[in-house]
This record gives sequence, C-alpha cells and structure tokens, in this order.
Amino acid sequence: MIDWRVEGEVGVLTLDRPQSRNALSRAVLSEFGARLAMLVGNTDVRALVIRGEGKMFCAGADIAEMQGLSPAEAESFARLGQRIFSALEQLPIPVVALVHGGAFGGGLELALACDIRLAATDAQFALPEVGLGINPGFGGTSRLPRAIGLGRALHMMLLGERIDAEQAFSYGLVSQVVPAAELLAAGMALAQRLAGQSASAVAAIKRLAYAGVGMDPVRAQALEASQFGLCFAAPDAREGMAAFREKRKPQFGRTKPV
Repeated sequence: MIDWRVEGEVGVLTLDRPQSRNALSRAVLSEFGARLAMLVGNTDVRALVIRGEGKMFCAGADIAEMQGLSPAEAESFARLGQRIFSALEQLPIPVVALVHGGAFGGGLELALACDIRLAATDAQFALPEVGLGINPGFGGTSRLPRAIGLGRALHMMLLGERIDAEQAFSYGLVSQVVPAAELLAAGMALAQRLAGQSASAVAAIKRLAYAGVGMDPVRAQALEASQFGLCFAAPDAREGMAAFREKRKPQFGRTKPV
C-alpha cells in the first residue's frame, strides 16, 4: 500500500493503491504513519517526496470503509488522519507533494500537510465532502484557508468545486506547474536542492512559519529572535557564514536540528 525508497538524501513515499485511486483507508494511514515514524531522528534522509502511483495522486478517504462508521468511529478515523498529517507537517525536513490527476478530499488534505506542492498540468484539487453530507476531517478546514485565504477556501469547501492546476497556482496552493511527464523529475530536483540546505535552518524556518501563522506578530517575532539565537549553537551557522566569506559553497553536515 505504501512504497518507500531512498535516492541519495531524498526519501520517496508513494501511495500504491492505484486500483483504488490511492484511497486512504485506516490501514493505509497506519502504514503511512509508521513510515513517518522511521524518519524521526534519521539524519540520512534530508528531504521527503510524497507521490501517488497510477493515474491519480489520491482520491481521498476510502468511502467504502467510511460508509458504515458510527459517529464515534468516524471521529476516531478523523483523529487518526489528523495525527498522521500533523506528524508529516511537523517533520524537521522539507516535504514536497507531487500532485497529478487529482487530489480530492483527504488527498488534498495530505498535500496541504506538505511544505511545498508541485502540480502536473492535469492535476485537479477539491474538498468535495459537502456533497457527501460531511465536513473535511483530516485538517482541511484549517489548512486550506491558511494556504489560499478564507474566502477562496470557503468557496471551494461549501460548493465542493474542483480547481485545475493553473487556478491552484494562481491561488498559491501550488508553487509550480509542469507537464505530467516531467513532474517526478522536477520534484526530485527540487527535493535534492532542499536536501542540500542546512538541516538546522530548515527545521527552524518550518517551526517558525507554522507556529507564527497562529500567533500575534509580537509573539511570533519574539519566537523568531529566540530561534535565531539557537541557530548559532549549531555547526551549520558557522559553516554557512564561513563559506559566504570565503566565496565557496557551504558543506552542511548531517547534524540533528537544534
């Protein structure tokens, strides 16, 4: 259900249920979470790519599995998805989603939990849960407004409408649109660039960006200054500034983030 491989310093996690359009069942989510847990404290993998096998990135939660859930079971299922997608977002390494075909419901919520999203020209995006008589349950109601603004997010969620790759780019939902045949190569090239950055700085920037969204500016800037000071305790800061002064490319080591 989940394929895992490592290319250099880049981990590639592939949803591998093409016959089910890579739908997210409880078993798939649990295996996904187990793979993420393996990355905690792993200094060899410095960037992560998330992709889907077959014609689609991810069709969302497995409706066949959801249909018979009781209210308590449905809440438990939602909390499982939220925990795993939060763990993905909180990884100290950069995470790139490669979206082709479609990212619907839980599939879009998965992409939203990634740091950077690239789209193939054939990609479509939607949170269509309203048509099922339910709300998004894996973090979409909080992450989509954060990504594209409240008004656009409500328009998408209340109508369940799909947007295409170019519209997603104009909204800021994805940072790049490429031909489908070039998506994996473009994503791996980006991930390799990210893997070469300072692990300490990357982790700090992610932590500050996600925390700062929900804070008032004064608190956010105080946290930023504190983290700025902590970065100077890591070897990467000394190496980066030395490389700048010596006009050479920095050689960042595989140190754990501070």
